[in-house]
Amino acid sequence: MCGIVGLLLKKPQLRERLGQLALPMLIGMTERGPDSAGFAVFTDELPDNRRKYSLHAPDWDYDWAGFEAEFIKRFGTEAQIEVKGNHAVLICDEPAEKVRPWVRQAFPKLHVLAAGRLMDIYKDVGSPADVAGRYQFEKLAGSHLVAHTRMATESAVTPDRAHPFTAGEDFCLVHNGSLSNPYQIRRQLEPLGIGFDTDNDTEAACRYFEWRMREGDDLEAAIHKGFEELDGFYTFLMGTADELALVRDAFACKPAVVAETDDYVAISSEFRSLAKLPDIRNAAIFEPVPEEIYVWRA
Repeated sequence: MCGIVGLLLKKPQLRERLGQLALPMLIGMTERGPDSAGFAVFTDELPDNRRKYSLHAPDWDYDWAGFEAEFIKRFGTEAQIEVKGNHAVLICDEPAEKVRPWVRQAFPKLHVLAAGRLMDIYKDVGSPADVAGRYQFEKLAGSHLVAHTRMATESAVTPDRAHPFTAGEDFCLVHNGSLSNPYQIRRQLEPLGIGFDTDNDTEAACRYFEWRMREGDDLEAAIHKGFEELDGFYTFLMGTADELALVRDAFACKPAVVAETDDYVAISSEFRSLAKLPDIRNAAIFEPVPEEIYVWRA
C-alpha cells in the first residue's frame, strides 16, 4: 500500500505556489506510506545545451564542494551545484552518457537520481512530513509535480528504492501496486544495454516505458504496449517535461481520484488528500476508468 500524488497547474501565475498547494496532498498520504517519500518537480527549462542532475549522497555533511571541483577538473567546463542537505542538483553542459558513468566510477557512493532539462527529484526515508521539511517541499515552484509515499512490501526501505523512479531525461514514474513479472522485463531490457539500480518492481515499469519512448512511441503508445507486457495490479502516475499521465490496470484494485478545475489537475490515491485544495467543492471529481489513459499537458 502506497500513496500517489500529482498536481499540474494550468495557469503560469500559480507556479510559485506549486509546493504550497501540494504539501497537504503529500501529508494526506502518510498512512498509506510512512516508510519513505519522494517528489519530482518540473521547473523552468534550461537551454538546449544545459542539463541538470539530481544527486543523492549517503551523508548530510557530504563534500559537495570537493565533488564540484573534481567535476570541473575532469570535464574542464563550468558547473553549478545547488545543495539541499544530502541532495544536490548539478547544472552543466555535459550529456548524461558522460556524467552518469563518471559519477558511478569516481564517486560510487553518490547516486544519480535524475537527469534532464526541467526535472529535480528528492527522495529519502522517513515520514512524508519529515522528508517534505528536509527538502523544503513547500517552497517548490514549477508547472507540475509527481510525489509518492511508500509502504515497502517488496524491497528494502532505502532512498534509492523510494519513488519516484526515473529513466532517460525528464521522465519519472510512481506506482501503487505490485508487478508479478519485473524480472521478465529486466531480462528483456538488459540485453539492450539498459541497466537497473535496484530490485524494485517499479523501476522495471519505469525503464520499460522510457525504452518504448526511445524506440519512437509517444507516452500513450508506450502505455498501450505496457498493457500487454506488464503483469500485475497497478496505478501508475508518470511525469514528463510537459505532461502528467495516469493509468490503472484492468482490475483497478488500487485506488485513484482526480480533481480538475480551471486552475489545476490534482491526482491522489484518496480524496482526503485533495480536500484542502482551493475551490475543491467546484472541482470535477472522478475515479479513473480501468485501462483508460489520462494525459494532461502543462
